[in-house]
Parts: sequence; structure tokens; C-alpha cells
Amino acid sequence: MTAITDSPDAPRAARRPQMGNPVLRWLRTNLFSSIPNGILSVVLLAILAKGIFSFVQWGIANAVWLTPANDSSACRAVRGFGACWAIIPEKYRFILFGTYPFDEQWRPALSVVLFIALFYLSSRRAFWRRELVYLWIGVLALISVLMWGGVFGLSFVSQDRWGGLPVTLILATFGLAFGFPLGILVALGRRSKLPAIRSLSVLYVELIRGVPLVSLLFMASVMFPLFMPSGFNIDKLLRAQIAIILFAGAYLAEVIRGGLQAVPRGQYEAAEALGLSYWRKHRLIVLPQAIRHVIPPLVNTFIAFFKDTSLVLIIGIFDLLTTAKTAIIDPAWQQFSVEVYIFVAAIYFVFCFAMSRYSRGLEAASGR
Repeated sequence: MTAITDSPDAPRAARRPQMGNPVLRWLRTNLFSSIPNGILSVVLLAILAKGIFSFVQWGIANAVWLTPANDSSACRAVRGFGACWAIIPEKYRFILFGTYPFDEQWRPALSVVLFIALFYLSSRRAFWRRELVYLWIGVLALISVLMWGGVFGLSFVSQDRWGGLPVTLILATFGLAFGFPLGILVALGRRSKLPAIRSLSVLYVELIRGVPLVSLLFMASVMFPLFMPSGFNIDKLLRAQIAIILFAGAYLAEVIRGGLQAVPRGQYEAAEALGLSYWRKHRLIVLPQAIRHVIPPLVNTFIAFFKDTSLVLIIGIFDLLTTAKTAIIDPAWQQFSVEVYIFVAAIYFVFCFAMSRYSRGLEAASGR
């Protein structure tokens, strides 16, 4: 029997003393962990500092913020080394609302506010009840009344006069609101055991995903009226909306199908063991888990479709980007398109960044 003897512990490596300042510690860990990383960090920081300095000098220090009405002489004087932000207060109403009657532009402005309020309430979990569906129906009906008019003393405004941010929000909201349930149905159809339903679902997805959105918009604008009864005409905006819904449904179907495949088989078997019907099984057990798995790609798809609404300019619909391009046709302001595009890009960024931050909150709340 061997004797057990105590052996001295092996000498431990001395810990490197850490710098007390957390900022210096973060810089050393992330930017200057080695000589090559340090050189690269210095070069990139120098380029970033140069870019920020140039933008501040152009966009703030030398910029023109206000000018007399329809007078761009002060902007032309600083062209090349200073921004002309005066074009925004000069043209913002046309950029945001297009050719909507000037005296009635409070109606699309209120519609935008209602859209934003509806998005905010829908993002709060405390409002995730059945009443939220009725709220959506009521608010969308109110927005339709505001935009169209013709009732309650409001003058009628045809869809040909709509434009700007309300059109972008209408196309994106209705496209995703109807495309999402369509995508769920198609995703379930692709996993169906019935050959006819599965084949139709596969055909729909592959056909829609096999062509660009521009082609669908052209088809909806040109070919769709040919299939309508004689004397029956569908508005151009509605045709574009149908194309966007079909396009969104095909892409969302593939994202949701990936989430359905990620749900463990045991969850299906447990739901069947409880005696749940097909629809209750998916509504209560499978779909909540599937959607939780695919929150990032879902939000990425939402953001992409929100920006893709700008393609409707191909068929002559005045969305936000189209009204911005039209606003700088004026010869007096034609040289200052960069400022207009920065303004429009900021609007797109606010909406897309809000969706991105909300998705991160959902991921954190779901424990992923």
C-alpha cells in the first residue's frame, strides 16, 4: 500500500496587475491588445476622426440653416464647403406629404402620428390582448377616413394625390400585417402531409421568390387589371399593396418554416398526447416557440420590406423617396440633393433602428 504524502502546490503564475481605470482596460483589451491591432486601431480612429471633423465642418459650422422663402442665394454662396439645410424647411411639406392638398395636410400628419402610436402600443406587452386587434381595426379605419375623406365634413382626396411618409407607412404596415399571417399559413402548408396543399405552397413560394419585387409591381400595375371584370378598376396603390403582401408572405413563410423545423419533435408529440387539435397545437404550443427561434431573421425581413417600399416609384407611386426626388426638381434647389437624401435617410433610420432595438428587447425577454 502506497503512503499518501502531502505535496506542495505547484507555484501559480503571478497575475498581471490590471489597470484600475475601466476605460483604459477596455481600450487595452479591445483596441490595443497587440502591436498589429494597435496600429490598425490608430489608423481607423484617425480616418474616423477625419470623417467626423469634415462632416461637422460641412454640416454644422459652415451650414446655412434658414433662408428667405424660395431664396437659395445664401446656399449657393456656401456650396462646396457648407450644407444647405434650409432646403428642408423649404420643402419638408412636399417631402413628407407629396401633392396632398396643402390646406388639408394636417390629415396625413395626424395619420402618421396614429401609425406611430399604434406601433408603440403594439410593442408593449401589457397591451397584448384581444382588444389590441380591435384597436388596430379602429385606428386603420380612422386613418382611411382621414386620408380619403368624403365623410364628416372632410373633403375627398383621391389616392393619386397621396404621397410621402404616409404612403410608405401604409404600404409597409399593411404589407407586413397581411403578409405575416399569409406566411404562417404557407409555412404550415409546406409542412402539410396533404400533397396538394404542400405542392401549392411550394409553387407559391418558389414562384414569388424567383422574381424580383419590381417584376411583381409591374405585373400588378399592368397585368392585374386585365383579369378584372369590364368596368371594374382597382386603384394603383391597392395593386402595389397586393404585390407587396404576396412578396412579403413568400419570404416570411421561409423564415417561419425554419422556426418550425427548430421546434423539437417532442413538443409536437406532447401536444398530440394532450389531445389538442391541429390548429390549437400550433397556436398554443408550436408557433410561439417557432417565432421565438426566428426573431432576428423576422425583424431583418421586416426592415428590408420597409425599405423596399421605395420601389413603388417604378410604377409612379409617390412614396417618401419619390417625393424627395421630386422636391429637388426645382431649379433653385436642384444643387442640394445631398441634404434632402440625408433627411430622408434619417427618417428611414429612425424606423429601422426602432425595429432593431425592439427585436433585441424581445430576444432578451425570451431568454435567448
